[in-house]
Amino acid sequence: MLFKSALMLAIIASVPARATTADDTKWINQCVQDNKDEGAKEEVVLKYCTCMNEQMDDNENASVSDWEKSHPDERKACEKEAGWR
Repeated sequence: MLFKSALMLAIIASVPARATTADDTKWINQCVQDNKDEGAKEEVVLKYCTCMNEQMDDNENASVSDWEKSHPDERKACEKEAGWR
C-alpha cells in the first residue's frame, strides 16, 4: 500500500499543471477509489482523475466523480489524455 501511495504521488507530481495541494490529492485519491473497478490500469485511472481535478474550479465542492457526470466534454478530453477507453 505504501508503494502504491508513493507511486500515486510520483505520478501526480510528474503531471505538468498547476500545483497539487493536499485538497487536490484528497479528491484525486477519492476519484481513483471510485474508478478502481472500471477496468483501466491504475496509472490510467490516476492520470484521468488528475486531469479531471485540474479541469475543476478550485472552489468546486462536488467530488470528481459527481462533477464528471455534468461535464461530458471535460470527461472525454481527460479519458483521451489518460489513454482510457
